[in-house]
Amino acid sequence: MDKRRDLETIELELAIFVRRITSSSSKAGTLDRSAYLLLHYIHSRGSASVRTLADAFRLDISTASRQTAALERKGYIFRTPDPSDKRSFLLQLTESGTRELFLHKQARLERLTELLESWSEEECHRFGELLRKFNRTLA
Repeated sequence: MDKRRDLETIELELAIFVRRITSSSSKAGTLDRSAYLLLHYIHSRGSASVRTLADAFRLDISTASRQTAALERKGYIFRTPDPSDKRSFLLQLTESGTRELFLHKQARLERLTELLESWSEEECHRFGELLRKFNRTLA
């Protein structure tokens, strides 16, 4: 085994993966990647501040603010006063936001099911575990 060659393979395959997953994501629903991730975060963890979202996704506060404002305009999230800090607010999902998140997630899962149809259960499990490990390493 040659770790350098393996790392070069990983580097190239990641570049190809990012390109292909980005182009196929547009076919998986109406939410862009950032909207999907923000809505998923709020759904899974409960209400969140813009600062919390910015920190979770390593975004500049102005970027997170702009992205959440767009979600608010679409009616996917709403603001509530933060009880611990009266100067700020928390973001929560609306019914429409929850529905859109669910529909988008289902479309993504259907696409993955098609793509990985020939993979065994063990291969899917191992890939998921390695991808989770890789993402945690990046965090």
